[in-house]
Amino acid sequence: MTSTRRLKPNDYHAVVARAGASRAVLAIALACSLAACASDPEVAAVPATPHVAPEQRLAAIQSAAGSDDRELTVQPLRDPQVEDLRATAQRDITARNYAGAAQALNQALLILADDPGILQERAEVALLQSEYDRAETLARRAFDLGSKVGPLCRRHWATIEQARLARGQNDDIESARVQRESCTVAGFDRM
Repeated sequence: MTSTRRLKPNDYHAVVARAGASRAVLAIALACSLAACASDPEVAAVPATPHVAPEQRLAAIQSAAGSDDRELTVQPLRDPQVEDLRATAQRDITARNYAGAAQALNQALLILADDPGILQERAEVALLQSEYDRAETLARRAFDLGSKVGPLCRRHWATIEQARLARGQNDDIESARVQRESCTVAGFDRM
């Protein structure tokens, strides 16, 4: 038979106090073990993307576009209103008023929605505004609608490359570089 012992009021408080102390010790031990896990130096940290100013990214795009004297470039005739909006956007970029440039180019796109040159310029402004997803989307659309060779093609892929670099997508950068290089077609020497 089991004997049951009746607790006196003082005994009851002692048992509750011991249980509370045990819980407190358990909570402290759990907190310490979690803290040790969180500060484990062996946990691989995601490498930080080096900070590059958006203006430097745009300069890299313009440099990649280049222009080969042997390369044929075709410039379409433009609507005068669109040309005015593009000129306004260029002045705004020079003044670092990227929101104004974006607005002017958005208005130009309302007039000529599928113009690869305007889409590319808008992609570059998106890059200046640190809107990297939008910059890549616009540059990709411009490439889909435009020429697959030449300076504008290289600008599309250089923009995509810079957007990926800015987002830290290092695995996808090489494919953009290869595409950019494929935009250059060796010209023939004329005698």
